[in-house]
Amino acid sequence: MNSRYIGYMCCALAMIGVGSTVVVSKSIAAGLPPFSATALRFAIAFPLFALIMRWRGVRWPRLDRRDIALVIAQAAAGSVGYTVLLISGMKLASAGDAGVIAGTLPAVSAVVAMLTLGERPSPALLGAIGLATAGVLACTVHPGESAAPHAGGSILGNALVFGAIVCEALFILLNRKLRTPVAPLPLSALMCGIGFVVSIVPACFERPWGMPLDVSAVSGVLYYALVPTVVGFVLWYEGAARVSGAEAGLTTALVPVSALALAALLLREPVSGAQLAGVACVLGAVMLATFGQTLSARKAA
Repeated sequence: MNSRYIGYMCCALAMIGVGSTVVVSKSIAAGLPPFSATALRFAIAFPLFALIMRWRGVRWPRLDRRDIALVIAQAAAGSVGYTVLLISGMKLASAGDAGVIAGTLPAVSAVVAMLTLGERPSPALLGAIGLATAGVLACTVHPGESAAPHAGGSILGNALVFGAIVCEALFILLNRKLRTPVAPLPLSALMCGIGFVVSIVPACFERPWGMPLDVSAVSGVLYYALVPTVVGFVLWYEGAARVSGAEAGLTTALVPVSALALAALLLREPVSGAQLAGVACVLGAVMLATFGQTLSARKAA
């Protein structure tokens, strides 16, 4: 099989796995507190990453104090913050809405870079931000339903999921600020190890050992740790090595699509017209952001 096709397939499977985290977080939220679930996820994933590093002969990076602080901040935002907010949000939000919001990551990352680094957005990127915003509003704002009993909780849940996406965007930004480049494998291991240390203390205050065992929630955490975290990492970087950055970026469009489809198939959630409109807007935003970056790179060259 052509190497590029293998690359596309690997990246696509990785993004489908990311979309599935939205759905599995629904079952996790029903049976485990957010910090406890987060700590358990990293407790499972970290030893596996360490074993893969040992198998491949990859060494731990040597970082100065500034980079160590940045890596800790990365783990707190992108690992702990993202997981805790996503699981908390899934107690209130529908998986379909959350999937659409998760697909706005490229646009949210661009906004964070604009606000913190002063980067000038291209017209294509501005269009992508506008489309992504429209997609979120399509799922979140429903005229005439503001007085419904579930409306307030749904909006709060969507806000928590969006907060998780902002945390992931901060993770991307902080990674760009590192003086010493860190390879993906040791970086993933560091994120899991530090994420466990950061989350274990608040997890103890949740006293999960005093709760009845929820097999579905624990199984969800196990899946989250093994498939999207470990296997997803291997698939993504295996695929990204075979295709261009723009081509790999396009596969992120599968996140909201897979989340919405899995929510309908596994959770039996009805797919609304607003959600379909939101997915269409987010898909357009991903494509605009990706092609905009490609055109900008060509002009700079």
